[in-house]
Amino acid sequence: MPESEMVHKALLYEPLDENRVRCNLCAHRCTIAPGKRDHGRGICHVRENRDGTLYTLVYGRTISQAVDPIEKKPLFHFYPGTGAFSIATPGCNLRCSFCQNSDISQMPRDRDLIAGTSATPAAIVAAAQRYECRSIAYTYTEPTIFFEYAWDIAKLARPANLANVFVTNGFMTPEMLRLFCGDSQPPLMDAANVDLKAFTDEFYRQQCGARLQPVLDSLKLMKELGVWVEVTTLVIPGLNDSDAELRQIAAFIADELGVATPWHVSRFHPTYRLTDRGPTPLATLIRARDIGLSAGLRYVYIGNVPGSDGEDTFCYSCGQRVIGRWGFRITDYRIQDGRCAQCGTVIDGVGL
Repeated sequence: MPESEMVHKALLYEPLDENRVRCNLCAHRCTIAPGKRDHGRGICHVRENRDGTLYTLVYGRTISQAVDPIEKKPLFHFYPGTGAFSIATPGCNLRCSFCQNSDISQMPRDRDLIAGTSATPAAIVAAAQRYECRSIAYTYTEPTIFFEYAWDIAKLARPANLANVFVTNGFMTPEMLRLFCGDSQPPLMDAANVDLKAFTDEFYRQQCGARLQPVLDSLKLMKELGVWVEVTTLVIPGLNDSDAELRQIAAFIADELGVATPWHVSRFHPTYRLTDRGPTPLATLIRARDIGLSAGLRYVYIGNVPGSDGEDTFCYSCGQRVIGRWGFRITDYRIQDGRCAQCGTVIDGVGL
């Protein structure tokens, strides 16, 4: 793809006075003046105002392409055992102190660099088909910031019988979600794993440069639009691991998203700018899982601890283990036609 095609006119913005624009893609809703501070770019540093027109600088610019098990996203109830062709471009609209992919997500901000390999939407779909993947995952960095690229890929993926998966921080606007999903069913966004990083605005502001409420709103709207949703919380010692906060997260999922929504509580490892504390104790993750189950959630998983029983799926009716896992690999599968092989209870999900 020529360099000129990587600078692509953006969607979801409105013109303001003095050639300024307001970007309505993510919940920051940046007001961007042309070519001044930060080169006329928004907080993500990959959307640029050029003389009153907003452009995305990452269209077709992949920083990563890989075939992953869908369980790595993590999505445990969406076509389990299948491959997801996973792509990312540089950039993110958050600046999390604990980012595990900061080398690519924060590249435009930390290094003033937008690198990557050119790939058209058609080339991404063809690669997913070549590797016999069941889905395309927009992941590793924040897919909201490469919305136009993801949207064009998703429109080609649908007739190719490829599902579209977002792995996201959820800090997008309702306009973005409604445009991506469209009015028809099923939506172009088939599934999403959304990071619900904490349940306080203080955490989001201090650790991520964001706010909590837009994430909660996105989660509820995804469910309304028919997207299969799973939630991940990275449990960080001393920051979001209190019983009270974990109960709030579990209650929100149960009450607003439904008890069939899987919750992944994952182990933190010190990285990027948050290195002043150790990994999450296993006991904390077990306690978080127990809190989720006590709140009525049917499926609560422990992440980043291979070999834990918390990786497995159990029938919420009879207690039978219906999917055994080790890391991202399925070791045992006891679901028949979407039902527990032992008692016949429906196991919630897509493609089980």
